Amino acid sequence: MARRRRSQDSGLLIAVEGLDGSGKSTQIELLLRHLTRQGLAVHRSNWNSSPAVHPLIRKLKAERQLTPHAFALVHAADFADRYEREILPRLRLGIHVLCDRYVGTALARDGARGLPREWIDNLYGYARPADLTFYFRVPPEVAAARILRGRPAFSHYEAGLDLAISDDPYESFLRFQSRVAAHYAAIAEGQGYDVIDATLPMRVQQRIVRAQVRRLLEEGPR
Repeated sequence: MARRRRSQDSGLLIAVEGLDGSGKSTQIELLLRHLTRQGLAVHRSNWNSSPAVHPLIRKLKAERQLTPHAFALVHAADFADRYEREILPRLRLGIHVLCDRYVGTALARDGARGLPREWIDNLYGYARPADLTFYFRVPPEVAAARILRGRPAFSHYEAGLDLAISDDPYESFLRFQSRVAAHYAAIAEGQGYDVIDATLPMRVQQRIVRAQVRRLLEEGPR
């Protein structure tokens, strides 16, 4: 498990990464409830949720106006706003922050859209590395089935339809998310993510998550 250096008065920064449909949001919500019951000060920050930027992203997505570079830039703006206003101030107060997707999401998704790694790194170079990152690994076919159990269709960008990979949304989703998974695999290995088999029962996954977080809390600052 990769752990990052942090100051003694800083909260922990824990992130979850994975394909759409990997179950990462469910796992981080379960962790949030668990840590809150332990009496810890914890905050959850969600990808693409800045009050200042998210409405613009939603509008541009609805109008399907985002090129790969524009897609990357507006999400980087959303991240920057949340980082400065929401994430960093809480960490400085000693509050633990759980991020439902962090920099790894940009590296994987923007990389899958063909953008250079160095260019993406420059967008997020200011961000503090997470103390612990979980990557919930799942085959794209399983992720697709989970998504379609909850709603009738994939979203345009989720399926990579902006890339003209395939005219069929399902086929496009599988091809695009396979690209994303390949980038995640390289990132997870290079940055020491904790890889969890997201096809395991939900409770088993959560036990693994809690055990790793407990170890990190017990060790304290390095």
